[in-house]
Amino acid sequence: MTTLYGIPNCDTVKKAQKWLTQNNISYTFHDYRKDGLDEQLLTSFLVNLSWLDLLNKRSTSYRALTSQQKENLDESNVIALFIEFPTLIKRPLLINEDKTILGFKAESYQAFFSA
Repeated sequence: MTTLYGIPNCDTVKKAQKWLTQNNISYTFHDYRKDGLDEQLLTSFLVNLSWLDLLNKRSTSYRALTSQQKENLDESNVIALFIEFPTLIKRPLLINEDKTILGFKAESYQAFFSA
């Protein structure tokens, strides 16, 4: 089963969805805002990725954090911030069985599904 995680208005998520559809890859889309985001789901992401990999430092949400929040980020408090501000998570996150890929590049997706 393939699940694409993100937010629907993200251009990169839209590109990933288009690629998956064009390549006839069946997937489920999980909208962080509509379908929810909780500690259990985030912990499952952290099995294959570090919280630093997931953290989107280019997001408006990250820039809006206080200096103190940025300086004190660690695995114990970043999950609460991810839940409060889902756009802090890099997008899209694609999980296919036990394999994970973060972000979207057509050539990366091609290699991901060819392996």
